[in-house]
Parts: sequence; C-alpha cells; structure tokens
Amino acid sequence: MIAIDTALTERLVSRGPIQVGLIGAGFSGRNIAHQVVTSTPGIRLAAICNRTLEKARTAYKASGVQDIVTVDAPSALDHAVASGRYAVTSDPSVVYCAQAIEAIVESTGTVDFAAEVVLGAIKHRKHVILVNVELDATLGPYLKTLADVAKIVYTNTGGDEPGAAMDMIRFVRTIGVEPVVAGNLKGLYDPYRNPATQKVFAERANQDPARIASFADGTKLSLELCVLANGSRFTVAKRGMYGPELSDVNESAAYFRDKVRSPDGIVDFLVGAAPGSGIFVLGYTDDPYKAEYLKCFKMGDGPLYPFYRPFHLPQFEVVVTIARAVLFHDATVTPAGPPICDAVTIAKRDLSAGEVLDGFGGFTSYSLLDRYSAARASGALPIGLSTGRRLTREVRKDDLVTFDDV
Repeated sequence: MIAIDTALTERLVSRGPIQVGLIGAGFSGRNIAHQVVTSTPGIRLAAICNRTLEKARTAYKASGVQDIVTVDAPSALDHAVASGRYAVTSDPSVVYCAQAIEAIVESTGTVDFAAEVVLGAIKHRKHVILVNVELDATLGPYLKTLADVAKIVYTNTGGDEPGAAMDMIRFVRTIGVEPVVAGNLKGLYDPYRNPATQKVFAERANQDPARIASFADGTKLSLELCVLANGSRFTVAKRGMYGPELSDVNESAAYFRDKVRSPDGIVDFLVGAAPGSGIFVLGYTDDPYKAEYLKCFKMGDGPLYPFYRPFHLPQFEVVVTIARAVLFHDATVTPAGPPICDAVTIAKRDLSAGEVLDGFGGFTSYSLLDRYSAARASGALPIGLSTGRRLTREVRKDDLVTFDDV
C-alpha cells in the first residue's frame, strides 16, 4: 500500500490516469465519486451509471464536476473520455463495453443486477472492484473463476472489513507469525433488528432503514466474513460463530486460545470490544525469540497475539484497491478456491406459508455464517438468493430456511 501513491503518480505522468466506471450512485457510490474526483489524481472517474440519471449527476456535482454529458453508447463514452468530459448513463453495458474504461467499481449492493454487470465486465476484460459483499458472498468463487480465465482482477474493496482483515492477514504472515483467527469488531449485534427499529437512526444517517438493519442484525457481518473466509481459506467454528462480548480486543487472545484447532484458521467477531470498530487478527507463534520480542513490545504473553485496526473506510480506500488491481494485478480480497463458507437464511420471526422473504435487513430473516459443506448438506437457502422467495410452509423463529421451504 505504501507504494500506491508513487505508482499512481508515475502512471499519471506516463499514460494519464486510470479510467474508471462506477455502477451505483447511492450512499457508497456518492462517497466513492467524491473521493476519486477530489483526492486521487492518478485515477479518473470517467463515468457513473445509475438507474436514475439525476443521482449520477448529483454525485458528480457534489464533487465539483459541472461538465457532464449523458451517453447511451460505448463509443459516446469513449469520445467523452477523449475530450476530457465526464459521463453519466443508465445502462451499465455502456460503461463496461467502452474501450477507454479499465476498471469497474460495482457499488449497488444488489445480487441479480450486480451479477449481470460483473459478468459483462469480465467478458469485456475490465478489472472488477466490488463494494458489494452481497454479490461476492453469494457468487464470488464462480465469478473469480471466470475472471481468472479472462486474466483480469476480481476483488472486493480495501477498507471494508474483509479487505482490511485480508491485508492484516498478509501482514501478519509477512512478519513470520501464523494468522489463526480473523474478523470484525462490532458495537451492536441483535438479530431481531428490522427497518422499523432502525428507522430513526437511518434517517439521521441519511441511509435506507433496511441497510442499517442489515448491519445490526448480523446479516452484513455474515456476508463480510463469508467473503473473508473464501479469500483466506479460513473456516467457521460453528454456525453463527462465537461472537464473544469482550471489553477490549486484547482479551480475544485468551478467549480463542482453546478454540483454534489447527490446521484451520477461523473467522469470527467480537461484540463491544474496544476500540469498537475495525478488524482484528490473532497470530500464533511458539518461537521463543519472537515471543520475547512481542512481549517486549506489549503484544501479550502468547502464543496468540492480537493485531487490529480501529477503523474501516471502504469508500476512501477503494482507490487503493483500484490501483492495486490495475497497476499491480493484485487483489485486495478475492476467493482463493471453491467456497469455504455460506451466509445462510434464518427466520427472524415465526413465518407462515405464503409469506415472501424480504432479504437483507428486512422483517422476515437474518443471516448466520456456516461452513459451505454443512450449508449444502442441510439444503440451506443462501441469504443472497432469498429476496422475493415465497414460503411453501411454516418456518419457526430462528430456524434455518431451506431451498425446500421456498
């Protein structure tokens, strides 16, 4: 990451900026647009695609861009790039088919729509940066296989918890310590939160209540750690993970000391542990020289040592992921093989036959993380495939929803 600023400067001088297309101008998209336009000279946000064009224009204008052209064909976008103008469109194929575009940032938080976008981007050999754990947790290993054939980078973004944790895992390995636990620091975890309970908070944050509920009810957590598991090849100790309530992240070493079974690392999370936000990784070493050194620098008594980062800034750090992908062909976090884990669907209340599941952060279901093999053996319905599915029979509160149930 330290080399990124220098590499972007060299790229700007030698070939001009990396030309990027953004899909989605919602909360994440607006912040990404502002970051790229105002703070990253080596990357140029050439186009924004959004279903509502005015939102795309607003994202540009909020960043100080006024010379905006509407395009409806890849050639028109190429012409806009050549003339130094910024473009908006409602058709994602205009963006990923344009020759000038090198990378696509997908930030819609959808599954079906985003899958079509990513398939198109891969077909046209554009690097894919996801600010979308919903899609990645559901179809990531399959899409990564296609990306490998196309010889492009498929990655989730840096700054979000999976990317930040994967960076920490790589760092810990680099210093000769073996990562054995990795995951999120959460301030609140309540699987029964819903859009009604989160409405006031969502209004204050200018966000969608269901999106905020998906943070609180553990659905987003399960999706994020599914992405991390598939990228790190860590598994999950049990459905739902341990998720201990601790007062400080440094207490995690003692908590997990007897819960890590070699050779599998695990993903998990802490609730309420200071510093309250970010990610943590527990590294293992029984090397007496390393142990003495780590103790001297107040890392604890071992053999598990906590490494953590007290923040995550995905909309800011997406520029680092773009640069790593385009300039170094390096993914921040990407599936490293077949699926390891799956984010499965659990009933949030007693559900009746005929009810329709309302997806991420809704009133009907939440998600828990499970081993992929166990999820398939039980017929579990992935949360990413649950939206709009109609129940064929009753499902009791906190029971698994299966493919046979919908």
